[in-house]
Amino acid sequence: MRALFWISSALLVWTQAAYAPALALLRRLKGSPPVAPGGHPGRPTVSLVVAAYNEEAVIADKVANALALDWPRDRLEVIVAVDGAGDETAARARAAGADRVLELPRGGKIPAQDAGVHAATGELIAFSDANAMWAPDALAELTRPFADPSVGYVCGHVEFVNEGGTNQEGLYWRYDMWLRAQESALASVTAGNGAIYAVRREAYHEIDPVMGHDLSLPFRMVKDGRRAVYQPAARATEKMVPSIEGEWARKRRMMSHVWPIVVTDGLADLRGYPPLYALMIVSHRLLRYGTPLLHVLIALATLALLGRAPVYRLAAAAQAALLAAAVAGGRIRARPLLVARYYVLTTAALAAGLYDWLRHGGAAGWDAAEGTR
Repeated sequence: MRALFWISSALLVWTQAAYAPALALLRRLKGSPPVAPGGHPGRPTVSLVVAAYNEEAVIADKVANALALDWPRDRLEVIVAVDGAGDETAARARAAGADRVLELPRGGKIPAQDAGVHAATGELIAFSDANAMWAPDALAELTRPFADPSVGYVCGHVEFVNEGGTNQEGLYWRYDMWLRAQESALASVTAGNGAIYAVRREAYHEIDPVMGHDLSLPFRMVKDGRRAVYQPAARATEKMVPSIEGEWARKRRMMSHVWPIVVTDGLADLRGYPPLYALMIVSHRLLRYGTPLLHVLIALATLALLGRAPVYRLAAAAQAALLAAAVAGGRIRARPLLVARYYVLTTAALAAGLYDWLRHGGAAGWDAAEGTR
C-alpha cells in the first residue's frame, strides 16, 4: 500500500505539476529554437474546410471572416461541409460567398471533413470550427511553418472570449498552450485544436468517424516521420462554455471520442515515436487521461495507511479539502473554489467519457456545446 500511495502520488504530481518545469528546463538546456522554422513557403493554394451542423446562426460570419483573411483570393478556397441539412446553414453559407457548399447526409464531423478534403484543390488544407474567428493574418502565420518540409501539421492559438461565467477552462487552456509551445520547440505537439489548424494535403489521414483530428493527427504525423508544430502567431477566438457544469458535459462528450484513439488507434503504442516524444505522450496524454485512476488509487491507499504515519493523515485531509472546495465552488464564486470545482469535475469527466465509450461505443455526430454560439 505504501508503494501504491507513493508511486501513484508521484505520477499524479509529475503529469499535473512537474512535467511543465521539466519541459522548460529541457528546452533551456537544448536552447530555444523558433516554434516555426525561418522562411516562408510563399503563398500556396489553401482550402479552408469548415464542417458545420446546424450553424445557421454563425456560418455567414464565419465565411465572411475567412474571405477577409490577408491571403490572395485566387489562392484561397472556402469549403463549407454541411453535416445534415437541418436548418439554413447551407443557404446562408452560399449567400455569404463560400466557394463550395457540400450538403451531406448526417454522418458526423470527421466524414464531413473528409468530404471537404476530397473536394478541395489546395496544396494545404486548413480547418476551422464554424464559431471560430481568425485574425486577419492568421492564415499567413499558420502557413509559415510549412517552409520546413518536415512539418506536416500546424495548429494555431485559440483565445477564449467569454470568461465571465464560472468556467475555468481559460486558465487551464493558457497553461496547456504554454506546454504545447515547449513540446513544439523540442519535438512535436501531442495534440492540437479544432479552431485553427492545417495539414499538407499529402499528409492528411482519414480516421474513424468516432475519433477526432485534435488528438489523432499530431501523433500520426510523428509516426509518419513528420513534425506537428504549434504556431502561436496564428490566432483565433472562440466562445467558451460559460459554466463549469457545461464544461463537464463538453469534456465528457469529448473524452468518449478520445478514449478510442488512446486504446485502439495507436496513441498509446509508443513504438514509432522518438524517445522524447514518447515521454511527452506518456506525460501529457496518457497519465493526464489516467488521472481519475491515480486519484482512486491514492484514496484507497490513504485509507489503508491512515494509522501508519502522520503523512497519510495529511494526505487524507488534503483530499477531503479538495472535495469540500469543489462542493463549495458550486455556491461561492471565489476563484480558488472555482478552480477546485473545475479540476474535480473535469477529472471526473475523463472517467465518465471512458464509461460512455465502453458502454455505448462512440457516436460520430456532434452538437454545439452550451453557450458557444
